[in-house]
Amino acid sequence: MAKRGYKLQEFVAHSGNVNCLSIGKKARRLFLTGGEDNKVNLWAIGKPNSLMSLCGHTSPVESVAFDSAETLVLGGASSGVIKLWDLEEAKMVRGLTGHRSNCTSVEFHPFGEFFASGSMDTNLKIWDIRKKGCIHTYKGHTRSISTIRFTPDGRWVVSGGYDNIVKVWDLTAGKLLHDFKFHENHIRSIDFHPLEFLLATGSADRTVKFWDLETFELIGSTRPEATGVRSITFHPDGRTLFCGLDDSLKVYSWEPVICHDSIDMGWSTLSDLCIHEGKLLGCSYYQNSVGVWVSDISVFITIT
Repeated sequence: MAKRGYKLQEFVAHSGNVNCLSIGKKARRLFLTGGEDNKVNLWAIGKPNSLMSLCGHTSPVESVAFDSAETLVLGGASSGVIKLWDLEEAKMVRGLTGHRSNCTSVEFHPFGEFFASGSMDTNLKIWDIRKKGCIHTYKGHTRSISTIRFTPDGRWVVSGGYDNIVKVWDLTAGKLLHDFKFHENHIRSIDFHPLEFLLATGSADRTVKFWDLETFELIGSTRPEATGVRSITFHPDGRTLFCGLDDSLKVYSWEPVICHDSIDMGWSTLSDLCIHEGKLLGCSYYQNSVGVWVSDISVFITIT
């Protein structure tokens, strides 16, 4: 029987260690890496050489993100500085300061000229690209912010931290809406259901939890896995959630929470997952190398 999860490619991505990685969710063919060599590199899945190397940082890059059109790129550095590049013009267009410590997470708003950043300084900041500055700072986490996601409608931003808490912030009201406090270790990944008002959170506590965003109630949790949860993503049809662990891929449904399948994967530090044309793509890194992994998941589309 053919191996269900396999490595598509592996290559040296930076002259120093790779710190972060993000797959573009538009074409699902491009991804970004940030490294200890202070660079952000742009790659196409299946190609061995970088398409572009984005320079400008003077300290290691710790967070990267595409905008929804995949024409703008953010890179947050250990200095706290955030740089914005325009890929079409192949140049840096903004350098933004405000964080007092490492910028550990960046995320573009789904539409509009805004983005969010999280830092070891515990602050979540919202930036206006046109005004070239921070327009709001949300305080409330007690430890470093590890991951950020905007809701698909762009009204809320959700942050997860090393304080084990997931916070939901209302962007229009400029205030905290809710805390989710049931995880026992830091939050590594957040995803929203494509069709329902449902949030999934994956943690180093080895569980995924599902939350109703209308009632703010916990509606289910996976049993603790053998290793921590690295990255999660819903299938575009909303029927299943794919969960990347340290060494494997699990497929879940919820209400009730059921694990439908487990696939052994040889990835190292898994950083991002996406689904494209019936296949799951996972990108991981180890030291200065990046691995791209594939699993055929078309079999799961029939799950109801």
